[in-house]
Amino acid sequence: MSVTANILDEPLVPVRWSPSAAPVGGLPAGVGLLELLLRSHEVEGLAVADAPAHSALLRILYALTARVTGLDEAKDGPDDWLLRRDEVLAEQRLPAKGIEEYCARYRERFFLFDLRPGGRPWMQDPRLKDQCDQANTAGVNKLMVTRPSGNNHAWFRHASDGRPVLPTASQAVLNLLTWHYYGPSGRCSTREVDGIASASAKAAPLRTSLSYHPQGATLFETLLAGLVPPAQEVDAERDQCPWEWEELPDPNGPPPALAGPCSRLTAGSMHALLLVPDEDGDRVRDAYITWAYRTGRGTRPDDDYLIWQISKQGNTYPRPADSRRALWRDLDALLLIDPPGLAQPKRPNVFEWAVEVSTDLRVRALGFEQEGKGAKDIQFVDAVTPPVLGFLETRSARSHPAVGRLRTLGERFGNRLDRALRRAWRTYVNDPKDSADAWAQEGAARYWPAAEREFWDRFRMLDRSDTALDGGLDAAAARASFLRLAVRAFDDVTASAARTQRGAKAVEEARIELFGTRRDKPALRPDAA
Repeated sequence: MSVTANILDEPLVPVRWSPSAAPVGGLPAGVGLLELLLRSHEVEGLAVADAPAHSALLRILYALTARVTGLDEAKDGPDDWLLRRDEVLAEQRLPAKGIEEYCARYRERFFLFDLRPGGRPWMQDPRLKDQCDQANTAGVNKLMVTRPSGNNHAWFRHASDGRPVLPTASQAVLNLLTWHYYGPSGRCSTREVDGIASASAKAAPLRTSLSYHPQGATLFETLLAGLVPPAQEVDAERDQCPWEWEELPDPNGPPPALAGPCSRLTAGSMHALLLVPDEDGDRVRDAYITWAYRTGRGTRPDDDYLIWQISKQGNTYPRPADSRRALWRDLDALLLIDPPGLAQPKRPNVFEWAVEVSTDLRVRALGFEQEGKGAKDIQFVDAVTPPVLGFLETRSARSHPAVGRLRTLGERFGNRLDRALRRAWRTYVNDPKDSADAWAQEGAARYWPAAEREFWDRFRMLDRSDTALDGGLDAAAARASFLRLAVRAFDDVTASAARTQRGAKAVEEARIELFGTRRDKPALRPDAA
C-alpha cells in the first residue's frame, strides 16, 4: 500500500458476499469503494462491526449511488425520479459506466493519505498540520472511539497513550467517519486560524441519535431503497459532497450550505480531522481532531433516516439511541403515518419511498447511545427486523392498527411490571425513597426479551391481504400473553423475598400493579385477564 492509498481501490471496506456471488479471483473480506459499487448486487451487506461507522458509511454510499445513477436530481418531479430508479432496479446492478466515470473524475480526492503539496485527503483537512500544535495532537487512541484515551475507562481493551497499537487504514477510515457523524461537542485540539486560536467543537449531526435504514437482500437493493427523491429545485452542481468542493471552506465562516440530499448526507460534520500515516503507509500513527467552523449550525440538519418527535417544550428532536430499548418497540413509528404517542413521532421519510423497491425489506437500526452535551459514549445500538415493509400503512391499511396495538400491549405490561417491582421492593425494605433499581432491572432483563419474541410471533401471523379486520389480531389473546410474561417475571424476581411474612405481604400488595389498577382487590389470574 502506498502512502497515498486510494480508498476507491484499496480493500478498506469489509463486506459479506451473497451466496450467489461469482468468485472472481476469490471473494476478499474487504473491497475498495469502486469494486463495492460495481459488485453491490453480489454483496449481501456491509460487515462493519461498529454501528455508528456502519450508519455513516451507508450515508456515504447513498450519496455515491445517487451520483452514479443520476438519481441526485428530480427536476421533473418524484414520479419521474421513481421511474428512473425502477430502470436501475430492472438492470439488477448499478451502472458500470456511471460508476467508472464518476470515480475517474474525482479519483484525486479519494486518497486516504495525501502528503503532496496541495493534496486533499478524503474527508480530511490538510491545513491542520499547520494550524494545530504538532506536539499536542489527538493521537490514535482518541481517533478510535472504542479505545480509552487520557484517563477514561476502557471499553473493550486496555490502551496506552504512550505506546498505542496503531490502527490499520481500514480501522482508521471507519473511525474517521464516526467522528464526522457522531463526534462530541466541547474541548478539542487547539486550532489557530488567522491569528485566533480556539479549542471548542460543536457536536456532530447524528450524535445521540438512532437511524433506521431499509435493508434488502443485497447491498444493491439496500442502496436503492435508501434513496429519497430530491426537491425539484435541487441542482447537483451546487449540492456537493466534501470531496467535490473546489476549495476547502473557510473555518472562520459558517459551514457550507446543505443544498440537497448529497450534501445533507455527507457534509454536515462539525469536526475537522487529519490522519498521519506511518512510514509504510499501512497504519495510522497519529491524528489531528479539532473544530471545523467557528460558527456552526444551530439545529440538526434534516435527515431522512431518523424518527422525529416533539418534546414537551414543543421542540423537534430525533428519537435518541437507547441500548435498553428493543427495535420492535419503534415499529409502529416506522410503519404508520400517524403513530400513537404524546411525542407525535414522525416516521423516517425514507420509508415512504423504500417500499417501491420491495415490500420484503427489513429495517436496520444503527446508532450510538451517548451524552448529548458531553463526550461520554455509552453503547452501540445495532438491530434488524424481519421483513416488515409490506406492513407500511399505505400498503396494508387494515393491519396497521394491529402493529400499534401489539407494541402498546407489550410496553403496557413492561411498564406495569416496572411499577409493581419498585412498589414491592420499597414496601419490603420500608423505604419509599429507595430507587428500587435492583428488582426493576432484573425484571426488565426477564420480561423484554420474552416480550420481543411474543411480539414477532404474533406480528408474523398478521394478515397482509388487507381483508381481515385489524389484520386478524386477537387482541385478547395478545393481552393475556404479555400479562403472563409480566407475571412470570414478577414471580421469579420476588420469589426469594416472598418466603418471608413481610416479603410475601409486600409482594402481594404490589402484584395488583400488573393488572392496571391501584384499588385494593384480589389479583386476577393471568389466564383470566
